[in-house]
Amino acid sequence: MKFLLVGLSALALVAATGISLTIGNVAAQSTRPYAGLQTRPIKALSAEQIADLKAGRGMSLALAAELNRYPGPRHVLELGEQLGLTDRQRVDVQRLFDQMTAEVVPIGEKLISQEAELDRLFARGVVTSSGLDSVTAAIGVTQAELRKDHLKYHLMTSDLLTPAQMQRYAQLRGYIDENSGTQHTPNH
Repeated sequence: MKFLLVGLSALALVAATGISLTIGNVAAQSTRPYAGLQTRPIKALSAEQIADLKAGRGMSLALAAELNRYPGPRHVLELGEQLGLTDRQRVDVQRLFDQMTAEVVPIGEKLISQEAELDRLFARGVVTSSGLDSVTAAIGVTQAELRKDHLKYHLMTSDLLTPAQMQRYAQLRGYIDENSGTQHTPNH
């Protein structure tokens, strides 16, 4: 019994030490959250974000629409069979998707260029208050235009679907319960 207690005490001490080390490592890591990002070509954009902007992907810019039952063309096309899209709907949604991509890719390229310019100003140490105002204002306008265009196509896509298809879309995407049709709410 004595050996069992000593053994359990030793395990408890190791466990406590392990937790303590883990907490210490988390604290140490949280003081360096951007370590490694300084090597990015454009510090404010990851490689994935740049690829998404170049491909016209939404990057969650249209969540206000998506999560309020205004589906986007990309996901409607992906779920077309399960939604029971008619041939006409499929053609119309594809047309919207193609138009959206044609509109948002150049805007994404513009945003990449603007972010690269902001990065260059800081990297060269030549940024000024007025220059900063100008560059960030332009970036803000471009970001707003990109978001508006993605949202616009969610709005247009929803006009092409029936209420039953909209309901099914929300179920397939996990926004409402499959069986009851009630919207999922986060647990707090």
